[in-house]
Amino acid sequence: MTEEPSDQPVIRDRRRIDPETGELRESHKASAPTAEAGTPAAAGAAEETAAEETVAEETETEETETEESRIADLEKALAERTSDLQRLQAEYLNYKRRVERDRQSVREGATANVLTALLPMLDDIDRADEHGELEGGFKAVADSFHRALSNLGLERYGEVGEAFDPRIHEALMYAHSDDVDGPTCSAILQPGYRVGERILRPARVAVAEPEFPAEPPASVEPEESQEPVGPDEPVGPEEPKESEGPAAARSSEAAGDDSARPAGYAETQEQAPNDDR
Repeated sequence: MTEEPSDQPVIRDRRRIDPETGELRESHKASAPTAEAGTPAAAGAAEETAAEETVAEETETEETETEESRIADLEKALAERTSDLQRLQAEYLNYKRRVERDRQSVREGATANVLTALLPMLDDIDRADEHGELEGGFKAVADSFHRALSNLGLERYGEVGEAFDPRIHEALMYAHSDDVDGPTCSAILQPGYRVGERILRPARVAVAEPEFPAEPPASVEPEESQEPVGPDEPVGPEEPKESEGPAAARSSEAAGDDSARPAGYAETQEQAPNDDR
């Protein structure tokens, strides 16, 4: 049975790239190596290959630049986060130290207030001990009381013979003595107490100082007022000239006597003849 010729047109697909898979067809793959050098097909294939390589190199360069820019941005962000973390850590450490310092200050202030309120009791116990009234069980209680206050940091100070310090001593009496070289506590009227560097109550003391002999004031001689003397004038009292003689001396003495008389003397002498008339 023979096939009858069809009137429909015959379409042959000669495209090199398969539109469904996007790959080069087998027929073109087989014919591509057989293309001889110097033919237009070979030249076109070489240009196409060079263009593809150029595009690939440009794409690779762009990707490298993009990757380097991304790495630089990441390093910058890392440095900023590290700086922020270090700053926050420093602020936290400062805050922690400040809180600890404030807590210690509050603790010391509270302890100092309690110990200050107990100082009158310590004074009473010390006076009772000086008079011999602290005996038996009361003495044991007093000793325990002193030990408890010592454990809290209470320290008693003030001894006879120590140098007077106005920062920790309060002078109530003052006297002179030849047995000391400087301001010295000659008597302790009331002991002082402190906790560390904080003074709860200054020691009230009597102060003795050496008595130094009073030095006479230096005599000050009055300075003689001298008028300025010219280069040609002699220095010293002016002597009468020989040409003037005794008469000039007597006239100068008379002038000196008149200058020493009271102001109204001359007027009285002038009015005397009128009164006689």
